[in-house]
Amino acid sequence: MFEALAANAAVLIVLVLVQWAISVRINDVSFIDAFWGAGMGMMALVSWIQLSRPGPLATLLLVMTAAWGFRLGIYLFARWWKEGEDKRYERMLRKDREKGNFAVAALTKVWLGQAVLLMLVSSPAQVGILASEVPAPITTLSYIGLAIYLVGIFFEWVGDWQLTRFKSNPDNEGKVLDSGLWCYTRHPNYFGDFCAWWGIWLTAASAGWEYALYTLPGPLFLTFTLTKWSGVTLLEKGMDKSKGEKYADYKRRTSSFFPLPPKESSSSS
Repeated sequence: MFEALAANAAVLIVLVLVQWAISVRINDVSFIDAFWGAGMGMMALVSWIQLSRPGPLATLLLVMTAAWGFRLGIYLFARWWKEGEDKRYERMLRKDREKGNFAVAALTKVWLGQAVLLMLVSSPAQVGILASEVPAPITTLSYIGLAIYLVGIFFEWVGDWQLTRFKSNPDNEGKVLDSGLWCYTRHPNYFGDFCAWWGIWLTAASAGWEYALYTLPGPLFLTFTLTKWSGVTLLEKGMDKSKGEKYADYKRRTSSFFPLPPKESSSSS
């Protein structure tokens, strides 16, 4: 398995270097967010291709990871294409850009770090697939993982769809989306990611709990980054500044992460 994972890492590095070169050419690294999901789908696909006889569990894990990853990649690429450079990356690389060090900074501060984290977070899918040659079956544990995954897919896909519709309506300029799934959690897409990858991890555990233990840092780190690092925390700092009291009231009414019934509004929206 080590050789197969090394091959995955080699493919990932090649993909990252190609995209780094493109980002230097266009002076923008923001499309890396699209590669976050698509890259995990690619790692699952490369893992599956390396099997001489992929079992049913390997194919299930491939479909789960690819459906999550490529959909997210397309969604985020379309958003970047429409909106342009992400302000987070602009701020991160502003000084390096002014000093003429953009190329080196883009590689070391953005692309290589993301590659390591992508390899880590997607490890349950990679290891689960590589450990699931014939006759690895789909078990009851697999179905439990699949059920959790499907909850996540529902929240993420529907949440993104509702947000896209909301933003496309000019009448909603300056407003806060607080309907649909967004009235139960302020971040249905992040909650969806959380469920999807814990579901993938649990499904991969069907190949053996030793593999699940090896890859446990993947979903644990994803949970940390979604709730405490670059997900909820970072996004809400920006929303607090841009939406002010409207977002503060929304936060008082709506669960931060796990879906819960909304509280009664304390002020008019």
